[in-house]
Amino acid sequence: MASPTDIEEQLHSESDEPTPLSPSRLLGQRRFLPYFATQFFGAFNDNVYKNALIGLLTYQALSLGASADSSQKLINLSAGLFILPFFLLSATAGQLAEKYEKSFLIRRIKLLEVVIMLVGSAAILLRELNLLFVVLVLMGVQSSLFGPIKYSILPQHLGQSELMGGNALVEAGTFLAILLGMIIGGLLVNVPEVGDRWVSALVIAMAVTGYLASRKIPVAPATAPHLKVNWNFITETWRIIDYVRGNRTVFLSIMGISWFWFFGSFFLAQLPAYGKIYLGGDQSVVTLLMAMFTLGIAVGSLLCSRLSGRSVEIGLVPIGAFGMTAFAFDLAFATVAPPGGELIGAAAYLGQQGSWRVLLDLAGIAVFGGLFIVPLYSLVQTRSERSYLSRTIAAVNIINALFMVLSALVAIALLGAGLDIPELFLVVSLMNIAVALFIFTLVPEFLMRLLVWLLMHFMYRLKREGAEHLPLDGPAVLVCNHVSYVDALIIASASRPPVRFVMHHKIFRVPVLSFIFRTAQAIPIASQREAPELLERAYEKIAEELAAGNVVCIFPEGRLTADGAMNEFKSGIEKIVARSPVPVIPMALRGLWGSVFSRKPGKLWSRFRRGFFTRIELRVGEPVAPEDADKDDLFARVAALRGERQ
Repeated sequence: MASPTDIEEQLHSESDEPTPLSPSRLLGQRRFLPYFATQFFGAFNDNVYKNALIGLLTYQALSLGASADSSQKLINLSAGLFILPFFLLSATAGQLAEKYEKSFLIRRIKLLEVVIMLVGSAAILLRELNLLFVVLVLMGVQSSLFGPIKYSILPQHLGQSELMGGNALVEAGTFLAILLGMIIGGLLVNVPEVGDRWVSALVIAMAVTGYLASRKIPVAPATAPHLKVNWNFITETWRIIDYVRGNRTVFLSIMGISWFWFFGSFFLAQLPAYGKIYLGGDQSVVTLLMAMFTLGIAVGSLLCSRLSGRSVEIGLVPIGAFGMTAFAFDLAFATVAPPGGELIGAAAYLGQQGSWRVLLDLAGIAVFGGLFIVPLYSLVQTRSERSYLSRTIAAVNIINALFMVLSALVAIALLGAGLDIPELFLVVSLMNIAVALFIFTLVPEFLMRLLVWLLMHFMYRLKREGAEHLPLDGPAVLVCNHVSYVDALIIASASRPPVRFVMHHKIFRVPVLSFIFRTAQAIPIASQREAPELLERAYEKIAEELAAGNVVCIFPEGRLTADGAMNEFKSGIEKIVARSPVPVIPMALRGLWGSVFSRKPGKLWSRFRRGFFTRIELRVGEPVAPEDADKDDLFARVAALRGERQ
């Protein structure tokens, strides 16, 4: 007979993962802090250099041998040149990240950055435009080599319950680095006489600092050490993309990530000209606009971690998408014509009517962008095969690069067609809502998780006891008492792996909830007397799901309680484990009786009002071996977990 400890080890196949820490505590851990610092300084350096170049093109174009009229096209060209290597080299970089130990690769990549920044400093001091663009391409090469490692190393150093917080810190840190790089690079390069030298010294110092930080990153073993590298980036690119297309949810998440970078790079590329031409601002106003945008993404990323807890909460993605659209749409109509004359500074601009509307719109776009992007990265990490994760991230970077190049081309084409920048904002806001609806239609799991998230944040406050007994993966059967129409949603919100729920066919067809249940691939069931064919199909489907290694949840009472008391368990659970001998985990819901979703008699309004922010509990017991899964014993276990509270 298997002991509860043996079964716990079977279910928790990743039990050696580190004890989950909050995002703030992760920053004090060697398994995270050196990596965080390395990527922070790298992002900072990239943006000091890029924005020094943008500052030169916007305000000192003549000193570079370029005309003032061509500066905006050159800025869009610079955005495309920087990300072009991501498209060309990501497939190779993804293979190298699988084949070799990752901390070793990071150190070599950071040494390359030092060399590139030495050349870049010379280009700035010489004011040589062609060399400036060559260095920009080399920076893209270095960043494209680091890209697959950036996200694939996290699951090797963090537990799954820490990934959302880790990704949030990485996104927040990256965009804070972008913010500081933009401000410092844009301001320093325009300091009379000494600006060029200060920028040059800074990028070299930051490259060296990033290399020193990388030496402290813990070892991250190769995930595919015997991989034979295909150096033909064209065939390998198609192979990687074809592979990720096999996982529909992951592929569409990647498309969502890439659309975010299309959307974000589109806005960032237009802000220098927008601030100068349409707001009448100097470099300080452009810096203020970019600061609001990048700081907003950092805030949104951290807010995402806060709202999702320690789970990968993809229900926040639709909220992010629609928020981005709303604020982008408003920004298109928020521009106030400048008074004319000399360009004004940030302080003078803030005193103008309508200035705060523009800033809040930019911040709103970015905050909701953070809510959009962090869960998608976490979903890709958790739903991808570990030995193929670096190549999956390479696919992300390849498609990102394609979308960002496309963003630059679309911007150039629309400007060439006669649209002004506010009209560009309007076009991209409408495109965003169309893309979001397309993705959510193809993968309704996003909207399903949104409804679950809203339920758990506005109707209930869930407390979990014994959560350590919940499986990290299957196969396993969860058994629980049945109190309300939303029991399945509450359990789904508490479970890390997706759960296949077995529920009475009438509940399965409840309007609105039916959409959620179908999306979650719930299994409708009926009694032998009602529909014997449906019953047999349900048993077959349960066996298929367990054979596939999934977690299945059943409510052995067979129906909702009508008086708050538990009904006797049916024998279906015994038939399930007889056909598929897997561990059984007893659970109990407490506090739902009397809520609007229960069957307690009374006025609907009083029950609805009681439901807001009601404290409920989910208690989880120790797993039971399949040979001990007797319906009466399981009833007693669930009843003991439930106690007196209905």
